[in-house]
Amino acid sequence: MVSGVARRALFALACVVLANGPTQAQPDYPSRPVRIIVNSAPGGGTDILARVLAQHASKSSGQQFFVENRGGAAGQIGIEAVMNSTADGYTLLMTPSTLTVNPAVYKKVRYDAQKDFVPITQVASISNVLVVHPSVPANTVAELIALAKSKPGELNYASAGAASSPHMCMELLKHMAGIDLQHIPFKGTGPAVTEVLSGRISALFSNLLTGKPLIDAGKLKALAVSGGNRVASVPNVPTVAETVPGYAALQWYGLLAPAGTPPAAVDKLHKEFATALRAPEVIERLAQDGAEPVGSTPAEFAAMIKSEMEKWAAVARAANIQAE
Repeated sequence: MVSGVARRALFALACVVLANGPTQAQPDYPSRPVRIIVNSAPGGGTDILARVLAQHASKSSGQQFFVENRGGAAGQIGIEAVMNSTADGYTLLMTPSTLTVNPAVYKKVRYDAQKDFVPITQVASISNVLVVHPSVPANTVAELIALAKSKPGELNYASAGAASSPHMCMELLKHMAGIDLQHIPFKGTGPAVTEVLSGRISALFSNLLTGKPLIDAGKLKALAVSGGNRVASVPNVPTVAETVPGYAALQWYGLLAPAGTPPAAVDKLHKEFATALRAPEVIERLAQDGAEPVGSTPAEFAAMIKSEMEKWAAVARAANIQAE
């Protein structure tokens, strides 16, 4: 016969075993609001995409998905906020490709993109467009490369700042084409575009949302798009890869969760957002910004993150890019 003391001891042991068993998502997940941290200020591409998906997921799941902006330090403030949050599926990160660029160019990065996060899905990708001022005597990528080679270091280009997508797009082109252009960084796309429009700076990789109206108005010349395929909104603009084989530099956006998030929650989140990215209204909204929905699996997104980190590390080494 088991004594009362023994029964209490067995009960306590059972509680310890249950408490230390594998973390599992609750069957009714999500049972409370889900926070999506955007590591940039409101109004940008990352923020817009996050709000589109949050709205769709809120309607579909019956639970609120809301966006919280945590910009600053090249996106690292928001990234670290998610990394240090509870890994229960209720705090997610919506980030652009700076997640994989930062480790290549900044001396101090306090996160590991592959170890500190669980990929959910790549949400979308978008090409930048290489534009020049109308006075620049180049109408194609080949002509720009030839011009740069005839005047090494004399041509300049603008960017939205160190490690930004426009910066890295041009550095990849410089590396692959063997040309030298002087980098002039600005605090954002707006000031960079303004300087190219004035003619004080020759070239820029601009996002399509900003660049297309200026191209249509004849204020800038479009030479190429940065992705591997032509873009429907500017079908006559070739890809850089048509001149420089193998070139591909897309701005991408993705959703991740802190490492240790229960697999069941990750699976449910992936299915939720992949379904949203197939919805006609979401596809149409993304197309307005020149973005293409992706909806990759967690494994596919993980492989892409690894590949992107390797690519940009190589570019940063070759171009000797290092930021404080």
